[in-house]
Amino acid sequence: MRSSLLLETKGALRQLGIRAKKGLGQHFLIDRRALSKIVAAAELGPEDVVVEVGPGLGVLTQELARGGGNVLAVEIDPQLASALEGNLAEFPNVRVIRADVLELNPEQLGLRHRGYKVVANLPYFVASPILRHFLEACSQPKLMVVMLQKEVAERIVASSGKLGLLSLAIQLYARPRIVGRVPAKSFYPAPKVDSAILRLEIRDKPAVDVDRERLFEIARAGFSAPRKQLRNALSGGLGLPPATITPLLEEAGIDPQRRAETLTLEEWARLARMLPENLP
Repeated sequence: MRSSLLLETKGALRQLGIRAKKGLGQHFLIDRRALSKIVAAAELGPEDVVVEVGPGLGVLTQELARGGGNVLAVEIDPQLASALEGNLAEFPNVRVIRADVLELNPEQLGLRHRGYKVVANLPYFVASPILRHFLEACSQPKLMVVMLQKEVAERIVASSGKLGLLSLAIQLYARPRIVGRVPAKSFYPAPKVDSAILRLEIRDKPAVDVDRERLFEIARAGFSAPRKQLRNALSGGLGLPPATITPLLEEAGIDPQRRAETLTLEEWARLARMLPENLP
């Protein structure tokens, strides 16, 4: 199944006279089983509007077009975008958009809040910014199914005890779950790491009721020195003496000797609510 798609991919690239651009993180999926897993996880129907980021040669795009309603394929590479417009001409429900998705708001694409899905094989080096771009938008998707580096996916789904800034940022808005693992040999050219298929069910509202800017200001301070005890990490990150931080942590019911990764999202929110009132 990989060999036939590999030949098709090599042939398409040769015909276009291009090579995968390392700077854009281009690794083309050549595994039909992985394609099927992505499409199945997206649970597409004829009424769905789908945004695909980085469609590349359009292999996934075609499957999305067959399974869903309208597909907006956002491609930053002008050469690939031009080729896609011709290759996907048989699909009237596909629109190719030449743009950097990080410079587009969903509203500019005419997308309604919770009125679309994001399904994509994301370039590794911009996967996290793209996830946050959609999750923090005024018009959020209702579901995201994305392929990304396995290590990053595992960090995103981490539970309390292994939480990091990225998992906090994603879990605030969504319930992430790994639904498939994809080896490096499923891509051309093969990357140096394996991938995972991540399904994110978007929450109706953020997991905690808190000022988000304040939440991440406090969390960034806490994770600025992740191996230190929380009182010392917050002290350094916020520029306050430990003697000021310690009673605030105790008042919030958090042991000052804990480390940042052990706090739950609710505990970070509790700190964020409390500290603005207590900071000088």
